[in-house]
Amino acid sequence: MRPAQPAGAAQPVTSGRPVRQAPRPGLVLAASVTGAVLVALDGTVLTVTQPTLQHDLHASVPAVQWTSTGYLLTVAALLVPAGRLGDRYGHRRLFTLGVAGFAAASAGIALAPGIGWVIALRVLQGVAGALLQPATLGLLRTALPAERLPGAIAARTSAIGLAAAAGPLVGGALTTHLGWRAVFLLGIPLAAAAGLLARGPLAVPAAAPEPAAGRAGFDLPGAALLALALACLVHALTALPGTGWSAPTLLGLAASAGFGLALLRQERRAARPLLPLDLLRSAAVAPALGILLTASAALFGTLFLATYYLQDVLGLSPLRSAVRAAPLALAMVLAAPASATSAKRRGPRGALLLGTSLITGGALLIARLGPGAGAVEVGGCFLLLGAGFGTVMATATVAIVRGAPAAEAGVAGGLQQTVLNVGPALGVALATTIAGRTAPGAALAPGASALAAVAAAGILLAARLPAEATQPALTRR
Repeated sequence: MRPAQPAGAAQPVTSGRPVRQAPRPGLVLAASVTGAVLVALDGTVLTVTQPTLQHDLHASVPAVQWTSTGYLLTVAALLVPAGRLGDRYGHRRLFTLGVAGFAAASAGIALAPGIGWVIALRVLQGVAGALLQPATLGLLRTALPAERLPGAIAARTSAIGLAAAAGPLVGGALTTHLGWRAVFLLGIPLAAAAGLLARGPLAVPAAAPEPAAGRAGFDLPGAALLALALACLVHALTALPGTGWSAPTLLGLAASAGFGLALLRQERRAARPLLPLDLLRSAAVAPALGILLTASAALFGTLFLATYYLQDVLGLSPLRSAVRAAPLALAMVLAAPASATSAKRRGPRGALLLGTSLITGGALLIARLGPGAGAVEVGGCFLLLGAGFGTVMATATVAIVRGAPAAEAGVAGGLQQTVLNVGPALGVALATTIAGRTAPGAALAPGASALAAVAAAGILLAARLPAEATQPALTRR
């Protein structure tokens, strides 16, 4: 007699296909975290390299700004379609393609002879980033058991916060000693590590995309309409601080609304829509997306005003301003894992109510800062903002990813990443609108108060969440 297979072991396949082994959760988590860190680090190290890049390549300021704008527009437009491709063809495949493309574009930028090449390669890097980011969440959703998902996402959130905080320091050191090209070479070893971690049968999710999903047609009209709507929206929001409510800005917002209405009509008629409306109507997913949008808008809008306040009103140097704001990053890194324990004890609704309340309170306290504010007072405000955003980001991401069926984990991850791209642009646009012709630092009180109201809207959305975490009731055929 043949010995019995142990429970949970991979069973042999008699159809001639190779046996698919269950994934090692540790490898999947390591790959997801490394990929997320790669994108987060790239987004922050670039900010300190742009002046040097402009000087070395003899480029104009608008051209250098397009090295960031081109990347942001591409990522925002393609995140959800890329997530759907991951659902259809497998998240590991999209993840591997994304990290390879990111590394190749980084190497190309490091060798670029002119600013035009840098902009073009940054757009290609945006395509790779769009493939990569939803896959980092899709891998976790399909490979990890439900009870391990909150802790894994909390670890991913902490790593993103740490990378974002370290980015300017690393970028500044590399630019000073080795030049701006070294900053882009930094991403290559990280991409290689992420690709190696994702390779091999032990990193393949046991729950592969359903065969029916693979046969279904891709919603190209929906993808095109969503890309156009988001590109117009993000471009208008990022241009608003510099141009104000000009005709091009208003036209961009109107075009975004028009494409959005056309997208809604398309998704209602599509056999397999890019954005499943039943997913967007989920009791957990829709409020969690709204909470991420309001929280990221409130945080980044407040940070925009506070940065000018620290330098223009308090007269601090950029380095000393960064030190005053350091408690935000520290609190975010620590709050993310603590939020998993809080959500387990209080439920996701309780954790998100706490997080959104901390962001609201932090913004209100920042609005009260005056010319004589000390380091402890300023640091305490940033501490509240970081603790709140770390809690919100980790808990809301779990609600979004867990609230989606495994067959739509990529779309859910794409939506989460899209909101985190649109929210900061919306917050900065709101802050500059309130400031008007007043210097941003002098408009801290009214601006931060308005952004606190935006964060408070997240409290109302958190109250709508189910008291306990729920598994998705819908599945795709």
